[in-house]
Amino acid sequence: MAKQLDYHTIREIFTRFQANEPEPKGELDHVNAYTLVVAVALSAQATDVGVNKATRDLFKLADTPQKMLDLGEEALIGHIKTIGLYRTKAKNVMKMARILVEEFNGEVPNSRAALQSLPGVGRKTANVVLNMWWHQPAQAVDTHIFRVGNRSGIAPGKDVDAVERAVEDNIPADFQQHAHHWLILHGRYTCKARKPLCGTCLIRDLCQFEEKYIP
Repeated sequence: MAKQLDYHTIREIFTRFQANEPEPKGELDHVNAYTLVVAVALSAQATDVGVNKATRDLFKLADTPQKMLDLGEEALIGHIKTIGLYRTKAKNVMKMARILVEEFNGEVPNSRAALQSLPGVGRKTANVVLNMWWHQPAQAVDTHIFRVGNRSGIAPGKDVDAVERAVEDNIPADFQQHAHHWLILHGRYTCKARKPLCGTCLIRDLCQFEEKYIP
């Protein structure tokens, strides 16, 4: 685990991220808050590309909780069977749809606690939805952010909760809205798990990772 970087270094890192990609976007396709929460829930242990392929036709048929209930679990399975853990996820999606219809008037709630009360929705999923749909500075720590945070010193922590707190505590407020997208994209395309592309990294000179991979 790297040592926590100082304020000025972190500010320079995110200034560079912002200059390179001023408006980073999440890569899960969605059309409203409901399809976003479903897509994020389906993305656990799956790739965004795989989820988007599975939901492309699904969301044309079921873009509200009631339409998902009308579609039914077996039909849902037919759409998402290429995604890992699809049977468990299908059950959760159907339970979620029923709760949203019966307890939330078919609307996706916009508090973290209410979101986490839904089947298949953990803190990370809730934070993604809060950030992407309601533009709250919520930080969803996935494996990419955990890796980048610890390698670089931007947000070191022994577990995802510690890294989430480090992101919230140490990244300047004006970068908080897009912080998790910049970190995810950096981890996905540059600071890769096995062979990070340190030779072309925007923040190579500021990063504390000692095992830089420069072929």
